[in-house]
Amino acid sequence: MDSGNNNFLPTSAKANYLPYGSNFAHGPTGRFTNGRTVADFIAEYLGLPYPPPYLSLHGQMSLSGINYASGSCGILPESGALLGKCKSLSEQINLFEWTIETNIEISQHLSKSIYLVAVGSNDYINNYLETKFDTSKRYHPQTFAHLLIHNLSQEFQRLYKLGGRKIVMFEIGPLGCLPSISKTHLHKGDCLEETNQIVSYFNEMLPSMLNNLTFTLPHSFFVLGRINSKVYDAVTNPTTYGLTDGKSPCCRTWENASAVCIPLTVPCINPFQHIFWDGYHLTEPFYSFLASQCLHADSLCTPLSIQQLVKM
Repeated sequence: MDSGNNNFLPTSAKANYLPYGSNFAHGPTGRFTNGRTVADFIAEYLGLPYPPPYLSLHGQMSLSGINYASGSCGILPESGALLGKCKSLSEQINLFEWTIETNIEISQHLSKSIYLVAVGSNDYINNYLETKFDTSKRYHPQTFAHLLIHNLSQEFQRLYKLGGRKIVMFEIGPLGCLPSISKTHLHKGDCLEETNQIVSYFNEMLPSMLNNLTFTLPHSFFVLGRINSKVYDAVTNPTTYGLTDGKSPCCRTWENASAVCIPLTVPCINPFQHIFWDGYHLTEPFYSFLASQCLHADSLCTPLSIQQLVKM
């Protein structure tokens, strides 16, 4: 969940303008939502400041956490390339490695730190489902999922070798329910179940991969964040979560199916009743809900909640 790294990169995937950050004390920082993200809420719980984007530090260091995420990028290096230059997962871990090499004092904190990873969505949105790529013609959905899982496993093993021990990996959400995708459906706002099925191959392979890493890498804890079903349920039953709108974005987006907010437009008057902020990303209250569930319940983040993971 990018907190502003893309502000420093030549990409059109930016969120450093209003109405992004409309409900955030620091305004539009580059977060693709109206306020805080899951990472921000978890940092608050741990008594830490919001993790700053790595590229904003300019060689300085933060021992209380760093955000390496890069909006529109994914596991595969080509994902997001149509929007400009972003940092793929491999490049993000390269930056993490550089952080360690240039700041020896940070090494004593690595095994105690918690690493939040939310990646993979853009490999579908900005690659597999993107008609300007031929990826879907070259790969069956299940084969593509295998490719992503294999590459993700390799990167997690790199992270482990660099000192990471407590890794939380979130599922890919139900992409067929995103406003930027579902609005192209005959019945505007309905979920495209075919798209959700494509993503499900990846999510179904995640648990065994994470369990295998935990079993084979000593003293490691790979936790799965089961968010897909929660988001899907909220979209189809928003009132259950105290929300009124589970289909439309709170901000105005471009008519060409772009997921981002139109700059400086006025968002909806009740963002805390919406699930989606723009055509792709969630609102602060729903990020808060997911973070709370992961913090306190090992049913969403399994087999350990964040609370439990802190004590390990």
